[in-house]
Amino acid sequence: MNPIVNVASVTKSYNKNIVLNDVNLIIEKGQIYGLIGPSGAGKTTLVKIIVGMENADKGSINVLGKKMPDLEVLQDIGYMSQSDALYSELTGEENLKFFASLFKLNKIYQKERIEYAARLVNLTDELKKKVSAYSGGMKRRLSLGIALIQNPSVLILDEPTVGIDPELRFSIWNELRRLKEKEGKTIIVTTHVMDEAIKCDVLAMVRNGLVLTSGTPKDLMESYSVSNLEDVFLKAGGKQL
Repeated sequence: MNPIVNVASVTKSYNKNIVLNDVNLIIEKGQIYGLIGPSGAGKTTLVKIIVGMENADKGSINVLGKKMPDLEVLQDIGYMSQSDALYSELTGEENLKFFASLFKLNKIYQKERIEYAARLVNLTDELKKKVSAYSGGMKRRLSLGIALIQNPSVLILDEPTVGIDPELRFSIWNELRRLKEKEGKTIIVTTHVMDEAIKCDVLAMVRNGLVLTSGTPKDLMESYSVSNLEDVFLKAGGKQL
């Protein structure tokens, strides 16, 4: 079976500083795949290359069978960046409508998706407010809603729950699992929080641009003879998160 995402020997440097060093990942359909590591590990650079926002110096990325970057494939990728890319002078609803208009959705389906996204991130009652009046957590929630707006096959979420309260974070993870199990979506999540990492099907632990180890949470803990993922990270060559 062809993987949904295939990262092959990807290397990336900025000003001679190596950010990613010969990274290889295979991500299958219907997986929640976690990229785990501290700030500066290379996670954000890697997801930007997967999306096609950055080019690798060496290696290749294929998503849905197409070499990235590819504008057609972008129609089927939902991306939530670490920094919120929102229009602050527009309302939450206007932001959702704008981003929905970038995709090939008819008006009825567009309305359905906006209602779904707002409900998922608990912003239905806040949609008429300008984003400039939103808290940091509300902006993160709106960004997540936008990533889901076109019902993509692949979701790429960079630190999606930072600044979100525990109850809503629980609900978001329940929805991610539902999207995986019921709709077969492939989800890539970056995080440095181990209680989120344990919810992923497969993990790649990243430090200094290198993949230290990868596998299911259960297999990793058994392989390193430890009872938690933080100890896996430490034994694999990482430092305290």
